[in-house]
Amino acid sequence: MIPLAGATLLIVAGAFCAWQAWLIADEGDAAERTRAAQRQVVRDLSDLVAAKRQQVHRAVADGGLAATIDDHAAAAAQLRAALPAARAVEVYSGGLDEVVRANYREFGYAKAAQLMAVLGSDGVPPASTSVDRGERRLTIVEPLSGNGTVRAWIWLEFPFDDVARRFEAASPGGGRLELRQGAGSDSLALLFRGARSAELEPEGQQVAGTALYVFAAMPRAFIVIPHSEALAILLSLVGLGGGAFLLWSRRRQAVALPEAEPEEDILVADVVRKPRLPSAPSSAPPPPRPAPTRDTEAVDPSIFRAYDIRGVAGSALTAGVAHRIGQAIGARMHEANLREIVVGRDGRLSGAELAGALSDGLREAGIDVIDLGMVPTPLVYFAAYHFGTGCGVSVTGSHNPPEYNGFKIVIGGETLAEDAIADLHRRIEEGRLPTDGGGTWREQSVLDAYVSRIGGDVAAERRLKVVVDAGNGAAGEVAPRVLEEIGCEVIPLYCDVDGRFPNHHPDPSDPHNLADLIAAVNTIGADLGVAFDGDGDRLGVVTQAGEIVYPDRLLMLFAQDVLARNPGATVIYDVKCTGHLRPVIQEAAGVPLMWRTGHSLIKAKMRETGAALAGEMSGHFFFADNNRWYGFDDGIYAAARLLEIVAGDPEERSVGEIFDGLPKSVSTPELRMPMAEGAHFRFMEAFRATASFEDARIATIDGIRADWSDGWGLVRASNTSPALIFRFDADSSRSLERIKQAFRQRLLAVDRNLALPF
Repeated sequence: MIPLAGATLLIVAGAFCAWQAWLIADEGDAAERTRAAQRQVVRDLSDLVAAKRQQVHRAVADGGLAATIDDHAAAAAQLRAALPAARAVEVYSGGLDEVVRANYREFGYAKAAQLMAVLGSDGVPPASTSVDRGERRLTIVEPLSGNGTVRAWIWLEFPFDDVARRFEAASPGGGRLELRQGAGSDSLALLFRGARSAELEPEGQQVAGTALYVFAAMPRAFIVIPHSEALAILLSLVGLGGGAFLLWSRRRQAVALPEAEPEEDILVADVVRKPRLPSAPSSAPPPPRPAPTRDTEAVDPSIFRAYDIRGVAGSALTAGVAHRIGQAIGARMHEANLREIVVGRDGRLSGAELAGALSDGLREAGIDVIDLGMVPTPLVYFAAYHFGTGCGVSVTGSHNPPEYNGFKIVIGGETLAEDAIADLHRRIEEGRLPTDGGGTWREQSVLDAYVSRIGGDVAAERRLKVVVDAGNGAAGEVAPRVLEEIGCEVIPLYCDVDGRFPNHHPDPSDPHNLADLIAAVNTIGADLGVAFDGDGDRLGVVTQAGEIVYPDRLLMLFAQDVLARNPGATVIYDVKCTGHLRPVIQEAAGVPLMWRTGHSLIKAKMRETGAALAGEMSGHFFFADNNRWYGFDDGIYAAARLLEIVAGDPEERSVGEIFDGLPKSVSTPELRMPMAEGAHFRFMEAFRATASFEDARIATIDGIRADWSDGWGLVRASNTSPALIFRFDADSSRSLERIKQAFRQRLLAVDRNLALPF
């Protein structure tokens, strides 16, 4: 039996190797067919775009536009008549002043990005694509020159159908071709053709004169031996030859065996059988799954906060509620003629389920979803710009305890707040939720693009050593990469993402959460330490000496840096910031503006005023200076800008020495007094009606802030959790205690049972 088994195994192995040899040969042929198709598509699309540009050149030359180009409307009308295939033709000034000042939500993010690209380059911006009312278009920008200068820029939209037809004509063999907007494999996918299982190559071939790239995915056969056709053939011959030899040897050695004597018959009755155990009853079929309850599940109105949606996951915030919120967001997007949205989540344990349910609701409303996976909130905001959607949802509980989760929502470039958040709840309660369906879903990474974008804008002139404490939040996988990219040495602390937050609460505004960071900076001898909250949109900083640099003092430094290049710009700060901030901004030739606390409220005020910078005492910083960044709150980008300032200090001062040159007061951190849900709002109504502060200037834009000549105090209701928030700031300890006592007396006069934290 052994020779027969060995022969059989060798023959089977030889046949398998012969099959592998055939697969290797065929895979090579298929790969060459795929590459040939890739080259052909690149040529075809390059020719198509060149032909479109040539049509524009002829229309410009034939129409004699150079003489009348200053009348933009007339020039555009003349070009539309000469180019009937163009869906849109617009003419802008050579300096693009009207584009720089435009409201990008109305103007269009993709159009603005394509036009603004000419300001930083010497040539013609590459052709690109954009989406208009759910339909993708090919967009081209051409200059109109006169007397050696660019007098105007022509922006044109052409149907994308011509591009799609030429792409679809390709035959990639057993592989796959993808048309993407952008050079990286994480760029925006537009079209694909071929086998989905093929493995995409990391680099594509650029379509000449465009931002489009054709990527090839090579076919991969089931090959388990080394990719060598010669080796496979050799192994096949060895297996087949060896098996044949063993069979031949067995036949030669075969001898007649003696006839076996018959065995005695055994009667069935002679066999003692063990009784069989009774067979187990067959399991009952599983009960039918209950019908989904998301249409009837009550929605807790308290989760709809002033500037986001937030609640306890699995209780007030369930998958069913998330699904309906997705439908409500989709309804608002439809009304704004928006069709595509990015969705990301932080590292909380409930994030994947809630993000999936939200995406299902969006798709049911007919919205196309780009799933970013687990990313900090700033990367969701960035992706909305990078992919040109203008819309995004971050599934995050921010700095709240692990059991919380929520949604930060951007639609058309506007972060939803107050009435817009309440509108989502009304739509759900009234059942005004679309169920058209048809929305698509795809995964898309934005991490490499984000790191590259910051690395191309920010640089540290000298190498600083920085400890990064992510508090086991989502910034842990991003912040170290960004800070290394700009030239710093990074020592990670609690940068492994863990939604239970086992080491400390991810809220850098609480000094207790910075104790480990201070110890690490001291032990390692780092230049400074930075900390982030659970979703990476807040920043905390400690010096080499272990001193906490509070966000309002960070904003002083940022304001001086931004205003040095943007004199006269507006800088916004919230009601919890120090009174010393206003004169610092004024001395740096800026316009100070105090506003309400809340990331969405600050961003809305920035859009209204055109502010170049904003910051909150909670650690949110918003940069919008010189088109370097986008105006959203980003703790990681703020950390990079801080390190750029410190590393570029001409005297190479330490972080502590730099801040020693800025005004400093005696102050408390943000103090928090928890209350029952809703009780904090009711208390503030009563306090506002009765409290008065003699000789103080009162501000009521957000709570009650009383300013004296030597300090100030604040009490306000938190919009993110049921609590009262206090902060006090003064020129001396004596003044600080006097102001605290003034507030203490008036607060206890309203409710003497308050457990005040000061």
